[in-house]
Amino acid sequence: MNKLLDEFAFQLEMDVDWGDMDALQHVNNVEYFKYFQKARIAYFEKNNSDNLFTESRISTILASTQCKFIYPLKYPDTIVIGARVDSIANEYFTMKYAVISNNNQRLVAIGDAKVVMFDYEKNKKTSIPEVIKDRIIELEKTEIKF
Repeated sequence: MNKLLDEFAFQLEMDVDWGDMDALQHVNNVEYFKYFQKARIAYFEKNNSDNLFTESRISTILASTQCKFIYPLKYPDTIVIGARVDSIANEYFTMKYAVISNNNQRLVAIGDAKVVMFDYEKNKKTSIPEVIKDRIIELEKTEIKF
């Protein structure tokens, strides 16, 4: 657990790949969205929600996301990505992300996402199942806005 990410109950450590860099020798902006995606997927794998999603054909779909770039990230480095659910509504929740460089011991990017619960059989958004809400609340162990 990285102390710079104290407000994040979930943290994922990963290496920065050489191929993540662009011609200017820093991590390309697109890679940060991939980091967020990996953290979001790992968050739900840890949350053990994947079986429910597979069985019911109800899952999540990304509605919007953004990133604020704070400090350049370079290879070689290891990063820690914090991910947390910030608020829950009936059909969606919002997530916050933070990326820390281990080499620099500083915040390099922050982001957020609106994630919608989606019924793939009916092809429309749907309410978040109570079991998912309960698992999120249990994992977060902090106050979540409703």
